[in-house]
Amino acid sequence: MLFLFSITWGTVSGWWAPVCLLSGLVYAWLFYRQPVSLGKKFRYLLSAIRAITVSFIALLLLSPLVKSVSYNSQKPLILVLQDNSQSVAMFNKSAPEGGGTPGKFVNDLSRLKQQLGDQYDVREFHFNKDLSDGLSATFNGKQTDISKALHQLNERFVNQNIGAVVLATDGLYNQGSDPQYEASSFKNSIYTIALGDTIPKRDLLIGNVNYNKTAFLGNDFVIEVLAEANQAKGETMRLTVTEDGRQVGFQNIPVNSNAYEKIVPVKLNADKKGVRKFTIGIAPVKNEISTQNNTETIYVEVLDARQNVLLVYNSPHPDISVIRQSIESNKNYQVKTSLLSDLPAIKPGDYSMVILYQLNGNEGALQTIAKSKTPVWYIVGAQTDLPAFGDSQKLIKISAGRQEMQEVFAQPAADFTAFTLSDSSRKKIAVFPPLLAPYGSYSSPPAGSMLLKRRIGSVETTYPLLAFGDEEGRRVGILTGEGLWRWQLAEFQTYGNHHTLEELFSQGVQYLTANANRQRFTVYPAKNVFDEGENVILNAELYNDALELINTPDVRINLKNDAGKNYSFLFSRSGQSYQLDAGALPVGEYTYSATVQNGAKQFNAGGQLTVKALNLESRQSAANHQLLNAIAKQSGAEMLFPIQIDRLAGLIRKNENIKTVVYEDKRYSDLVDVKWVFVLLLTLLSLEWFLRKREGEI
Repeated sequence: MLFLFSITWGTVSGWWAPVCLLSGLVYAWLFYRQPVSLGKKFRYLLSAIRAITVSFIALLLLSPLVKSVSYNSQKPLILVLQDNSQSVAMFNKSAPEGGGTPGKFVNDLSRLKQQLGDQYDVREFHFNKDLSDGLSATFNGKQTDISKALHQLNERFVNQNIGAVVLATDGLYNQGSDPQYEASSFKNSIYTIALGDTIPKRDLLIGNVNYNKTAFLGNDFVIEVLAEANQAKGETMRLTVTEDGRQVGFQNIPVNSNAYEKIVPVKLNADKKGVRKFTIGIAPVKNEISTQNNTETIYVEVLDARQNVLLVYNSPHPDISVIRQSIESNKNYQVKTSLLSDLPAIKPGDYSMVILYQLNGNEGALQTIAKSKTPVWYIVGAQTDLPAFGDSQKLIKISAGRQEMQEVFAQPAADFTAFTLSDSSRKKIAVFPPLLAPYGSYSSPPAGSMLLKRRIGSVETTYPLLAFGDEEGRRVGILTGEGLWRWQLAEFQTYGNHHTLEELFSQGVQYLTANANRQRFTVYPAKNVFDEGENVILNAELYNDALELINTPDVRINLKNDAGKNYSFLFSRSGQSYQLDAGALPVGEYTYSATVQNGAKQFNAGGQLTVKALNLESRQSAANHQLLNAIAKQSGAEMLFPIQIDRLAGLIRKNENIKTVVYEDKRYSDLVDVKWVFVLLLTLLSLEWFLRKREGEI
């Protein structure tokens, strides 16, 4: 590093420097002009010290700037990036250009630092899903994300002198985007080392399973299996579907090409209620390179029946059809419509929920519904009997002096927590046309229970438009406006679908009917199948006698895998419920049982989940050298094979774009801030005082 400095004057003229020097000389002459007892040489020496000191002090008063310039040289960085995923070792080529075993090419690559010498700064890394320091020959990565590794490398060395990147990989990636896009952000050469074998291996595998996660008891349902075969022409794939060791589906699939794939539909029957686990497998064939990708596990929840919703109305209205279509878009619900006059012949207890649309009269029927504890969704409009409506529920009271309607817009509330609407739906609702609502004074529901507030013109009010609540164990919803058909038409005209109304009613009905057949204590995993290395998350909910969510007592759970090993945990409290992060569990099938003691009652819950081995690395056996060659060419470099690694040092030395860079760093500071100036002044003043003291002048 080279360091230089100079003085600049900024806004002050440099001609003041001679004035400062002259003032120092004049001051020294005046001070020592009279004859004194000092010798001539001492007088000249002391005069010089005094002149220099005064000149410096005068110079400081002008506040000149000190310009310092430093020159730092940075050797070119050579960044070595090595693929440490399983596919490199699993499908490594044994031909001469393959360079021998995977471990050998790592040793050859590690010699690059020694071959380049001190003129280059060589940094080594390995990657699979993420970037790590140093080279590695373990080849145990379950996933490969080349793009992410390049991105992390680029971020780490941003604005530094990157001379070249050496990327050693087979070109296979199963996570992230196309590496070519990330590689294009590098402004330097990228030399690629082509690992693996480009010849496809003999392999049968399940590429994907497409299925519905729910089915209804007694119905047939279909799963679609993407069966693939490489280099297996003439073989027959034996595809089986089993449940608890019992075969429930079977197909023989002849393979008629070396790059074969087919979507195979398999019909199954939902003959048992609950969560059912199915294992799809393809029998291995002779000389198959990997059988890890021959099986997949799925879970399907078999429901007893659809939940029935009763929609009662006083007279025909276009909203009736909108409500029915929106609810039945969710296949878990079916809607029966009924006129108010027919209500006495219907048992509300036979339904999971009742929607009362603009009812006027028949207070006895309303009281029957209220006493049945069946969840109710009231929709208020011009025909609604407001006094009877107020008597049937306690959530919202409407005081109207006259029977008039007004247009009100919907404004989503921020503090609603009962369920969640998507951001897109909330934004759409805010710009939907107005609904018609009774004119009057509205009581405010409890905090956090209002999903939509009223907006009249541009004025946002605190009056509720849509609210949900809980009344003594019965859930209630209230929409204080009619004209939902306007929302449906507006959404279809703008977006070509009815997703917002479908989501609003699906979420609302799900919330209201959640108490209908609820277990007091439930435990469920975030998903039924977790990937190897993924944290297993489970949730638990406990309800008291009033069906209120509580989390006061401790919840314990025991997980047992198919090898008989037990894992015990204690749930953490999260909000009003419970959650457990069990961490990454070993691969296998697990059953779990949880217990909780609430007062004198003990509750139990159980289920099953799977931690499956990641077989992403075995899904592609042919290396993608075309990708590596494209990355190298677009950066002006070359693709090499492992056996050619010794050429790499020579290519880097010959590359004229890889060179040491010298950075110039300029800084400006006030002379008064430079510490050595004060040291100099203190030294001069001390020296003058000492000499005068020695000569007896002080």
